[in-house]
Amino acid sequence: MKKLLVVVLVLTMAFSVGCAPKAPTVAEQGNWKIGIVTGTVAQNEEEFRAAMNVQAKYGEDRVVLQTYPEKFMDEQETVISNIVGVASDPDVKALIICQGVPGTSAAIDKVRETREDILIIVGTSGEDPSMIAERADLVLMADELGMGVAIPTQAKAQGATTFVHYSFPRHMSYALLAERRDIFKATCEEIGLEFVDATAPDPTGDAGVSGTQNFILEDVPKMVAEYGADTAFFGTNCAMQPALITAIIDEKAIYPQPCCPSPVHGFPSALNLDVPEDKAGDFPYIIDELTKLTAEAGMTGRLSTWPVPVNMMFIEAGADYAIAWIEEGFEKVDDDKLEEALNNYLSTMTDQGATINYYTDSSTGTEYKNFKMILAGFLDF
Repeated sequence: MKKLLVVVLVLTMAFSVGCAPKAPTVAEQGNWKIGIVTGTVAQNEEEFRAAMNVQAKYGEDRVVLQTYPEKFMDEQETVISNIVGVASDPDVKALIICQGVPGTSAAIDKVRETREDILIIVGTSGEDPSMIAERADLVLMADELGMGVAIPTQAKAQGATTFVHYSFPRHMSYALLAERRDIFKATCEEIGLEFVDATAPDPTGDAGVSGTQNFILEDVPKMVAEYGADTAFFGTNCAMQPALITAIIDEKAIYPQPCCPSPVHGFPSALNLDVPEDKAGDFPYIIDELTKLTAEAGMTGRLSTWPVPVNMMFIEAGADYAIAWIEEGFEKVDDDKLEEALNNYLSTMTDQGATINYYTDSSTGTEYKNFKMILAGFLDF
């Protein structure tokens, strides 16, 4: 019946006099491209590698890569100009930005002055949720609020009696991260963990990434000396993670999850895993090797994470979604197409599914159905 209907429509269009021609899809309009904007290797190697993976998959002529500066708080004009620069190419029909650091909303405003047509996807936003949701077409975020319960609960299951939360004022100005910290504290009180709110240097500050990492390496032993080895640690910044995992292994403490959950976020460097180039994207191999190294370090059951790299998923699945949108012409926000793209990525490395919700502003009750909150289960090494 469907085939017959298609034939009828085609014949009608072919022989009708005076009918307007069918508008071409984006894919039919020429040499389309997508742009991907990520942090640098120093800030988060996973994101940069994910963008490279997309470029390798679809070709350099289809995928334009750009980064934002490491000290993006001090160089927001550069953040804006780099994003706008990618979107200024009229062949770029979709833009993926991960992470959505401060300055992203201003950049989108600038892009929208001339490019209402472009699809903009933001992963892991550091800006006010309502602000970014009103500007980006689609926002992908790990369910930070759901983590507020899940991470302390996981730490408790790993044997923790204390939960240390490392952050700094800039991150605590982010609505979701601040609300998650409050949920951490409430959950710890409910399940019987002592909550410790600790301040670390901001890696975008004067001391840079190395200053933050040195602080973590020196402070974790002090915390363990005070609270004991059954202390779980969580840090809100990507640059903290390699040093944090290293110090936790040295002190035989507990690490329930990185800030951006992933089996390769900080673990390979902390456990001295040299991943061969031909195994760089082979997550079953990497997880198996990390599990062996965790056992050798006497840390079995003390380290855990999600079985998928969340920001890599946002970039790679986001790119697949964007290209499907370009080629098929569906609405900019299509829940079924998004679920398909995410599940296709998940299926390459785990049989676990993900829970997808949308963000609701707790203070106003406003629902942002284009702001997707994603939560997965845990992988214990």
